[in-house]
Amino acid sequence: MNQQSKTQYDAVSQTFHWLTAIFVVIAFILGPEHFGRLMKQGIDPATRIDIVWHESLGMLVMALTVLRLLWGALRSSTPHIPMDPWMRIAAKLVHVGLWALLLALPVSALLALSSRNIPLTLLGGFRLDPIPLMAGSSMAALADWGDVHQFLGDAIMWLAGLHAAAAIYHHVVLKDGVLAAMLPRRRSR
Repeated sequence: MNQQSKTQYDAVSQTFHWLTAIFVVIAFILGPEHFGRLMKQGIDPATRIDIVWHESLGMLVMALTVLRLLWGALRSSTPHIPMDPWMRIAAKLVHVGLWALLLALPVSALLALSSRNIPLTLLGGFRLDPIPLMAGSSMAALADWGDVHQFLGDAIMWLAGLHAAAAIYHHVVLKDGVLAAMLPRRRSR
C-alpha cells in the first residue's frame, strides 16, 4: 500500500462523493415547495422545469449511490486517519445515516409519485409511469410519502451540514487530514 492510499481517498471515490454532494444540494434547492398540493391541483410535473430537474437529479443521485456502494466494495483501501474512538464512532454513525438517507430519499419519492398515480418526469421528456408494485402495495397507504420525502430531504441536509462542519473542524482545528483525504492531492511544483 503506498503512502497516498493511507492518507487520501482514490480519485473515483472523491468524484462520487463530490458529485453526490453537489447534486443533492441542487436537488434540495429545486425541490418544489408544496409539491403534493400542486399535484392535487392537477399541475403536470412536466410543465415545471424545477420538478423535472429535481426528479432527474434525484434519480441521478440514486444511480451514483448504487455505483458508490459497488465501488466501495471493490476498492482496495480507505485512508486511516488516527482519531479518538468517540470521533470514529460518531463519523461512522453519520456516514451510516447519510447512506441510509441517500437510499431512502429516492424510494420515498417513487412511493410518493406512485401512490398518487403521478409519473416520474425526467429531463429529455422521459416519463416513467407509476410503478405498479409500489402503487398497489400496502406500503403506499402507510404514510403521505410526499411528507416523508420532504422530511428525509430536510434530514439529509442537516446531516450533511453536520458532516461538512465536522470536516472543517478537523481541517481547521485538529489539522488531522480528514478533509484533505477527500480533496484532490495538490501537485508539487
